[in-house]
Amino acid sequence: MSLLPARLLHSRGKTTAAQYVAARHIDHTFEKFVASHLPLVAAAPLVDALRASPEPLALPDLARRLPLRLHRRGALHFLRLFPRVFDLRAPLPLSLSLTAPAAELLAVAASPAAAAQTLHRLLAMSSSRSLPVRAVFRVWRELALPDDFEDSVVSGHPHLFRIAPNPAEPNTHILHLVADPATEEFTPVVEKTRPENYAFKLQFPPGFKLTKEYRKKVKEWQQLPYIGPYEVSNQKAVRSKRVSKVTRKKMEKRAVGIAHEFLSLTVEKMVEVEKFSQFRKWFGIEVNVRDVFLDHPGIFYLSAKGKRHTVFLREAYNRGRLIEPNGVSEARRKLVELMLLRRHGLGNANSNANMASGASADAREDASDLQEQEI
Repeated sequence: MSLLPARLLHSRGKTTAAQYVAARHIDHTFEKFVASHLPLVAAAPLVDALRASPEPLALPDLARRLPLRLHRRGALHFLRLFPRVFDLRAPLPLSLSLTAPAAELLAVAASPAAAAQTLHRLLAMSSSRSLPVRAVFRVWRELALPDDFEDSVVSGHPHLFRIAPNPAEPNTHILHLVADPATEEFTPVVEKTRPENYAFKLQFPPGFKLTKEYRKKVKEWQQLPYIGPYEVSNQKAVRSKRVSKVTRKKMEKRAVGIAHEFLSLTVEKMVEVEKFSQFRKWFGIEVNVRDVFLDHPGIFYLSAKGKRHTVFLREAYNRGRLIEPNGVSEARRKLVELMLLRRHGLGNANSNANMASGASADAREDASDLQEQEI
């Protein structure tokens, strides 16, 4: 099947969403990066449960509490693949805990001041200066927030934040920014790398064809003014799909600016598209965010590996590595490296858990067995 031509700011026509994603230019460097993170992403709920418990947890209890759909051969097989991260203990019923090296890496976190600053900037991008607590909680790992940020960050900074019940939805809460806007002087991260006014740094993937017409459209778009992520937009919500091309381009460029800033706030400069989409209404984005990422391959890269769409900020990476790593991102990178080692060099690890019978199966383990993982 021939791929659809790459395009920027063109109408998508009758192309389906699946066809449009499949037609993107594949960057194998980012695809390998996502593939290496799949086991850790799949095991995230389990890791969180183990971190929260001071004692090893019984495996049957964990199976009842969490959807341990970790591997096509079962959760136990998955756990045995990563003895450097998960410690299985006998007697029956088996108990599970994190290994000391894994627990040490997972304990690396941003400082309370840094977490408050990140949360402050996130809320400042919202047109109402408020966000659902549920939405923020879904990206706490990406933003390097503590999993108890409501107590450790919000309650610790009453001059910045306030949590109140959501009048539109029972049993949910809204996080409000109460800081005086006049005291805020946030500068978007993109200002550090702008080649010129209103322009974004472009970094197209290897082999990407730039036709003369394409370059012309990119240049016109780069020069288009737009409202920054921290600026107040007086533009009213567009309720009709029939808007002028100029208005549509400005809406899209503002969405690009907001997405760029959001990704800049994340630890690894990446996030699942579905998680970012839940902020769409609160950020005043009125265009399809997935299309925004696909329309601008020089700014973002969207991966569809692992049954999820993950978007990266291109300028933050060089050859698959963060250009400006931080303590949290380095800890996560080392944790991924521990998982990539699997059982190599350990022989029959976890033999004390009476699991020697499957040692030969590990030797034949193939990477494709992890492709069906889902949280």
